[in-house]
Amino acid sequence: MTASARPATLLGIPLGDFGFFACILLSLASGFLAFFASCFLAILSLLFWNAFAHHPVNYADTYRYVALPAGLVVLVASFFFFTGTWIRRRLTGAH
Repeated sequence: MTASARPATLLGIPLGDFGFFACILLSLASGFLAFFASCFLAILSLLFWNAFAHHPVNYADTYRYVALPAGLVVLVASFFFFTGTWIRRRLTGAH
């Protein structure tokens, strides 16, 4: 296979066979995963910060200042990545 004929891969998983609706769902799933993973890590970090440093920081800040921006950044980046691979596949004619 030539370099231009190989489908796009993410961690070895070929991504060239997804349709447009699947690309949208994959980008939404990536955004949700990033939101919940960063929220979990931020809550754990804030838990230890509050316990050991005795600072009364509100846990709602983890949603607002950490998880939401991280989820939105990953959502936008994955939307461009997945739809870009779909558009590239459509334009090259590799249906």
